[in-house]
Amino acid sequence: MHAPAPAEHAPAKINLALHVTGRRADGYHLLESLAVFTEFGDSVSVAPAAEDSFSVTGPFAAHLPLNGDNLVVRARDALRALAPYTATPVAISLEKNLPIASGIGGGSSDAAATLRALARHWHIEADLAVLALTLGADVPMCLAAKSLVARGIGEVLEAVTLPPLPLVLVNPGVAVSTPDVFHALERRDNPPLPPLPARMDAEAMANWLRTARNDLEAPARALAPVIGDVLERLKQAGTPFARMSGSGATCFGLFDSNEAAAHAATTLRKDQPDWFIAATTSMR
Repeated sequence: MHAPAPAEHAPAKINLALHVTGRRADGYHLLESLAVFTEFGDSVSVAPAAEDSFSVTGPFAAHLPLNGDNLVVRARDALRALAPYTATPVAISLEKNLPIASGIGGGSSDAAATLRALARHWHIEADLAVLALTLGADVPMCLAAKSLVARGIGEVLEAVTLPPLPLVLVNPGVAVSTPDVFHALERRDNPPLPPLPARMDAEAMANWLRTARNDLEAPARALAPVIGDVLERLKQAGTPFARMSGSGATCFGLFDSNEAAAHAATTLRKDQPDWFIAATTSMR
C-alpha cells in the first residue's frame, strides 16, 4: 500500500512593496513588486481516486466555490490537458487557512501548489510557469514561492536573498475587490522600485521599505477605511514598519523577532477577536 503523498504548502504571498509602473494596451497593469512567502498558509493534498473530487476544509472553507470557478480545479484541468492519457483521476483536498480576496495571493498560491503536487503525482515534466500565467498574473510568482522581485504583469521573476522576516498578518474581515482598487488608482505611471541594498539584513530591509511604496494602498483605504485602523493597531502593537499587502485588505507588520511577533499577535487578538491575525515568518 502506498503512503499518502505529503501535503503541498501554499504559502501566503506578501507584497512588501508594490509599484504600479504602467498599463498595457490589453488592460493589464505593469508592476514591480518585492514579495516574500510565509511559513503560514494553505495546504493542498492529492490522492489517487476512482473519479475526480475536490473538497475544502479549514476556517475559510465556507465561501469557496467547488466548481470550475475555483483556481484549484482550473489548475487541475489545465495540467491534465497537457497529458490527458496519464492524468488519472485524483481527490484534491484544500485546507483553507488564508482569508479570501485579501491581497495575499491565497487563490493563486493554492493553484500553484496544485500544479506542483499534480505534476509530481502524474509525473508530468512541463514548463509550469507558462501554464501558471494562463491561470492568473500572480500564479507564476506563487509557483516559485521564494523571495523575489516580480515585474511585467507579474511573470518576470528575479530571485533575491532576504533574511527570514518575522511578520504579523492582519485582515479585518473585509473583502476588497482588486478591479475596484485598480479602477480607483489615480496614477498608473509611477516610479519603479528603488535599487535593493547590497546587504539585506532586517534593519536594511526596514530602511529600504521606507523608500518604497504600495501604490494600491491609498485607493484600497478609500474603499475600505478600516485598513487605516489595521495599520494603526499594528503600530500600537509595536511594529517598526506596517503596510498593506497587494490590493488589500490584509496588512503586515515587521517585527524584530518571532517572539515579538507572537506577542503582538496575542495582543491584537485580545483587542480584535473577530479579525484574522497570524504571526509567521517569511520562508528562506
